[in-house]
Amino acid sequence: MNKSVGFGILLIATLAVGCARNKTEIATASPQSAAGVSAPVTAETKPTGAAPSTTVVTQPAKSTEPAETEPYAELPPLEGDNWQLLFDGVSLDGWRITDFAGHGAVEVKNGLLVLEMGAMLTGVNLVKTNDIPCWDYELALDAMKLAGQDFFCGLTFVVGDSCCSFIVGGWGGGLVGISSIDGNDASMNETTKYKAFEANKWYRIRVRVTRSKLEAWIGKEKMADVELEGKRITVRPGEIEENQPFGICTYQTTGAFRNIQWRKIK
Repeated sequence: MNKSVGFGILLIATLAVGCARNKTEIATASPQSAAGVSAPVTAETKPTGAAPSTTVVTQPAKSTEPAETEPYAELPPLEGDNWQLLFDGVSLDGWRITDFAGHGAVEVKNGLLVLEMGAMLTGVNLVKTNDIPCWDYELALDAMKLAGQDFFCGLTFVVGDSCCSFIVGGWGGGLVGISSIDGNDASMNETTKYKAFEANKWYRIRVRVTRSKLEAWIGKEKMADVELEGKRITVRPGEIEENQPFGICTYQTTGAFRNIQWRKIK
């Protein structure tokens, strides 16, 4: 009887161990082998031979950098011929310093006419006009802002029996226009425009006066196109009147000038 009981206990223990081992194998089996159920296919479990993923090719983003400046956009070749220089690049011969109150120094440096920043206006008058007429002519020069925040070129010139000024970079540095038309200065007439100007960069400035029209350019960009019939053309009242009939000035700004010249229009 004792031997039978012992044998029975041993048999029960053996069966229990076998059951436990089977449960452990089932619990540790991979999902694909358990009861024949396939696990969901994920990016990590994607089977070999599945269709390749689609690659989206995007176009490169458009550059936000400004386009390269057009050659000679600021310094285009001058039109026409028979241009005559008004500044020799070595002296103030043919010019005199305008007697503006509190004006800055006026010097010729390295071939440039330099008008230093003053309390307000600094300028020069052309006294050797080379017989520049009142009509049918062009004036041109290259101007550069060296320092300051106002106009670096005020070009005063004759229009018939009067004068006016082409203002470049005024009223805080960006205004362009003719002063004055019908009593309205460059900030409040048909020629009023705004343009960004960089320091230490040359800009070619040109004006053309005919009996019917006044035109002005900065580089290749036309800034003024004024029909003169019925218009009253004058300089802005104030000290700039001292720059008549032909002159160049700056306002609380240092400017440099070169290639100052004129030609008669046939």
